[in-house]
Formats: sequence, structure tokens, C-alpha cells
Amino acid sequence: MQPTGVRDTQLRDSNSQKVHPQPMEEATNQNPEPVESLISKIFTNISSLKSAYIQLQDAHTPYDPDKIQTADKLVISELKNLSELKHFYREHNPKPVSVSPQDSRLAAEIQEQQSLLKTYEVMVKKFQSEIQNKDTEIHQLEQQIQEAIQKREKLEKNLKLRGLSSKESESSGCESGSSPVDLTPDLFTSVVETAYKAIHDFSKPLINMMKAAGWDLDAAANSIEPDVVYAKRAHKKYAFEHHICLRMFTGFQQESFSVNQENLTFSKESFFRQYLALRELDPLDAVGQDPDSIFGKFCRSKYLAVVHSKMEASFFGNLDQRNYVMGGGHPRTPFYVAFLKLAKSIWLLHRLAYSFDPPVKVFQVNKGSDFSEVYMESVEKNLVPEENDEKPKVGLMVMPGFWIGGSLVQCRVYLIGARVAE
Repeated sequence: MQPTGVRDTQLRDSNSQKVHPQPMEEATNQNPEPVESLISKIFTNISSLKSAYIQLQDAHTPYDPDKIQTADKLVISELKNLSELKHFYREHNPKPVSVSPQDSRLAAEIQEQQSLLKTYEVMVKKFQSEIQNKDTEIHQLEQQIQEAIQKREKLEKNLKLRGLSSKESESSGCESGSSPVDLTPDLFTSVVETAYKAIHDFSKPLINMMKAAGWDLDAAANSIEPDVVYAKRAHKKYAFEHHICLRMFTGFQQESFSVNQENLTFSKESFFRQYLALRELDPLDAVGQDPDSIFGKFCRSKYLAVVHSKMEASFFGNLDQRNYVMGGGHPRTPFYVAFLKLAKSIWLLHRLAYSFDPPVKVFQVNKGSDFSEVYMESVEKNLVPEENDEKPKVGLMVMPGFWIGGSLVQCRVYLIGARVAE
């Protein structure tokens, strides 16, 4: 047992010494193993990041988009791993309770977030650039598609003009040798009806333009075919149909239809192919694709024959359209487009006529001929003979007739020496 004086002295000495409490961080970091493992992982991550960056540089020389994309993803992956290690360290090493704005750790975190923000900005710009490049590629591809469609349509029209459309070529190659449309007298008769309707339809704008230009229609009808006594004044329209018919059918009995074309060979098959090629095609597209084709030349020659220069000058006040046609063009005016429909119908009739074996023969009747119900058809059904019992006679032929082997298509005529039935 110590003396009382000695014990008091030791107590005073122990009270005079300062006691420094250990902080919690130091207590938690007594085990260095987790820190060493974290540092090892950081070094490994940095090495991997360096390797990924080197791969990214190598992918640029030579430039390889696929390798660049792969290396870029690897760099981003390593950066994410490094960020996860940082957060792991901070979670296991809390910040001091008292944090000031000058704290080095807070400053480092702010700097890191700014760096990440810059990285994200670079990535956003990169993605925006890629999106813009893709939009440009899409726009270029859309243009290429439109150009390809236009080229295809142009080629299809050219093939149709030459009678070599793919559909027809496949049909002609069949073992049976049959065509998409049967070549029959009924088909020819229907095309005759279409041609006559086209003559009637074109006469309407022709007469209307003559009226608008101040023409004397009675004198004009008499100049076309004089001394025709019409049962009604309205029947004088047949004089203009007669004029159109005569001009359009001139040369019909020739294979060339009076159109000069070098190196042109004729055969029943070629005529039928031309018929098939044009029948579904707009005539304006046909002459637009090939203005100097045999059909284009036919349209020009017939227009100049049907529409007289004096007539055209009175219609338009000049001869600009006529000069354009004579120069090899095909104007897109409503009047010329209406004429092209007429020209197409007559051209198709000619092509079809020479598709038969033997070819279809055309026949006409002259003014003053006795009316025959076998060979002729009256365009006015309500006309009856005069009281003198004489047979009506032909005043005007407005559509010729045709022989198809043993079959007959009557010609259409306007009769004189007849009156309108009451």
C-alpha cells in the first residue's frame, strides 16, 4: 500500500497530462486492407483506360468507324468504373462534420463534376453530329429513290413507245403465242366507234373557236362541201366532221400512213405491238418522250392538214403554235392536246387494221351515191325519204367503212333528199 503523499502526487501528475480523443475516421481506417485494394483497383482501371484510349487513337489511323465506336464505348465504360470507385471511397470515408467552402475534397468534387459536364457536352455534340449526318444520308437516299422512280417511269414509257413493255414481252414469249388482247373483228369494231367519237369530240372545240373568232359557219360549211341541203341548220356540224374525217384518213390505205421514217420495217406483229403500246398511254406523254417518233410525225402532219393556217391565225391572232409544230414541237395548249386525242384514236385504228391477216381494207363513198343500208349507216336516225319516193343520197361521209375478212363495218354518212320525221 502506497503512502498517501505518494498517491496524491501521482494523481496530480496524471491530471496535468492532456488527453486527445481519436477521431472516428482514424478509428475506421485502422485496417489498411480495404484502402490498398481500392488503390489497386484504381491503378488497374487507369491502365485499362489508357489501353482503351490507345485503341481509340489507333482506330483513327486508318479511319475505321466500327473500331472507333467500339473503342469509344470501352473508354466510356472505364470512365464509369473509375467514377464508381470514387463513389465507393467516399461512401466508406465520410466527410468531416464541419465542411468549409475551401475544403479541398469539396473543391475536387466540384472540379470533377465540371469535367464530367464537359465530357457529356462533348458526347451530346457528337451525338448531334451523328444525327445530322444520318439526316443528311436519309435525305440523299430519298433523292436517289425519287431519281430512280423517275428513271424507271421514263424507261417504262420508252418501252411502251417501242411496243416492248415487259408485260407484252412475257405474253409474246408464251408457248401459246397469245397476246394480252385478242385480235378479233369485235375489237376492231370497238376501236372504229372510238375513232368516230374522237372526230365528233374534236369538231366541238373547232366549231366553238370558229364562232368565237367571228366565222360565218354557214359559209364555212358550204365551202367544205357545196350544194348540200341540210334538213336542219344544226346538221351543218357534219360538214366539219366530214372535213376532219377526210384529212385524218388520207393515207390510211398505206402501211406507212404517209409518214416517212427511215429503216422502218412492217409486220403484223409489230403493228399489233405498237397498238398495245399506245392504247393505254397518254398521247401527250407519247410525243413528249419521243417528239420525232413515227407517231409524233403523224400528229404534226395531220394537225397541219386539219387546221388551216388562216383558221389558226383567226383563233389565236398569230401562227406561233403552227410554227412551233412545223419546227418539230408539240405544244401543250388545250387545243393541241384535244387534237392529240383525235390523232391517237386514228393512229390506233390504223395500227390495228394492219395487225390482221389479211389487213383490214378501208372504203369510202362519194357524194351523190345512193344510200345502201348494207354498206352505210345514217348519222341522223330520224331522216326519212322525201315524198317523191326517190332514195336518199349521200351528202357527206363522216366516217369511212371497213372490210375485215368476210365482215363489214358500215361507213357513216349524212343523207340529202330526206326530211326530218315528224
